[in-house]
Amino acid sequence: MDWSPDDRTLLVQETESVNRSHLWLVDAATGERTALTPRGADSVAVASAEFSPDGRGVLLTTDRDSEFLRLSYMDLATKRVTPLTDGISWDVEAFDVSPDGRTVAFAANEEGISRLYLLDVASGRYHRVESVPVGVITDVRWHRSGAEVAFSLNSARSPNDTYSVDPRTSELTRWTESELGGLVASELSEPVLVRWPSFDGRSISGFLYRPPARFTGRRPVIINIHGGPEQQARPVFMARNNYYINELGIAILYPNVRGSTGFGKTFVKLDNGMKREESVQDIGALLDWIAAQPDLDPQRVMVLGGSYGGYMTLATAATYTDRICCAVDLVGISHFGTFLRSTESYRRDLRRAEYGDERDPAMAAYFDRISPLNNAARIRRPLFVVQGGNDPRVPLSEAEQILARVQQVGTPVWYLMARDEGHGFRKKGNVDYLFYATVMFIRQNLLAE
Repeated sequence: MDWSPDDRTLLVQETESVNRSHLWLVDAATGERTALTPRGADSVAVASAEFSPDGRGVLLTTDRDSEFLRLSYMDLATKRVTPLTDGISWDVEAFDVSPDGRTVAFAANEEGISRLYLLDVASGRYHRVESVPVGVITDVRWHRSGAEVAFSLNSARSPNDTYSVDPRTSELTRWTESELGGLVASELSEPVLVRWPSFDGRSISGFLYRPPARFTGRRPVIINIHGGPEQQARPVFMARNNYYINELGIAILYPNVRGSTGFGKTFVKLDNGMKREESVQDIGALLDWIAAQPDLDPQRVMVLGGSYGGYMTLATAATYTDRICCAVDLVGISHFGTFLRSTESYRRDLRRAEYGDERDPAMAAYFDRISPLNNAARIRRPLFVVQGGNDPRVPLSEAEQILARVQQVGTPVWYLMARDEGHGFRKKGNVDYLFYATVMFIRQNLLAE
């Protein structure tokens, strides 16, 4: 993660799961390792870390004694960890220390939106920089002079661009203008953060992109569910998805169901093991919320997702088949038991920590009960299954088995398999083909053209 100021020591991270990671010091000359954080029951998460300018300590983001990743300081002599951002109840992400060590610039992930802060080390006080647009901040870096701090910002109207802020005046300077491929930035939909109560009263949130005002009446909706499951939907550039919004008049809603990162370590564990169905119920509650919105059409809803989001798509299609029009499953898991047995061996233990161990008879029985594969007879709306032939993560067999089962019950199903792709499509010809096919599927099944 970092070199010490004297170039003799490496700061190294070891990750077991989203909830467990460890820091080590490694002597660059001898390879000798020194553990900095506890293991076992006392394990915590460490997301990022760097040496202090004097080399006597480490600045890190950790959820030690906290729900969220706090910016903290570890004294290397005592290994004592002191939190620096107690007053921010959100994850601290990217950060950097000024060359003189007096100021730390950091970004906090506040319900998906990045907020930039400046921390005065001597006083411990910090304040938010209000001039930064809504988006996601990465790569925070101080200028060698200490006169400004730079960062990348990804937003709904721009892919990653470079900005800087004067720490004395908070004046914002934009340094780059990324290519938009002919899109007009001012015409792109900016997301609205929305919230809805789930079955247990817990508040679930997401980002809603509405189509332009020229599309009147209640609008069809695409629910786009992220993968991971330890990921987070955030207000970033939509690229070609803007076509659905601007040209087809479809609203797109990106939910952060339980199990998403960014909402505390309790929230991220709420779907683990035998709680898996509760994240699907969050989508059921979202369907209720959509029905109550005057500008959204509950009769025209499509659900779409990739990888774990593909499982969520299939599970939603089975559980709420009468409340959706159609579904698109991208490299999705159709049965956690068969998935864990067939995914590449280097990934199994990491995935078992999240989903459960298929070798446990009780867990295996639970997987059998909830799997979309075993509930395929309940999927009665048109389905589009997309798969890469060389996928090492979610193998081809996961797509082929759900395809065969859905075909057996007579549900209309499209299938697209690219022999030269892996976990998701990357090659431009394949990406374009998938996009055009998806547009056709949407026109036929969501828009009923």
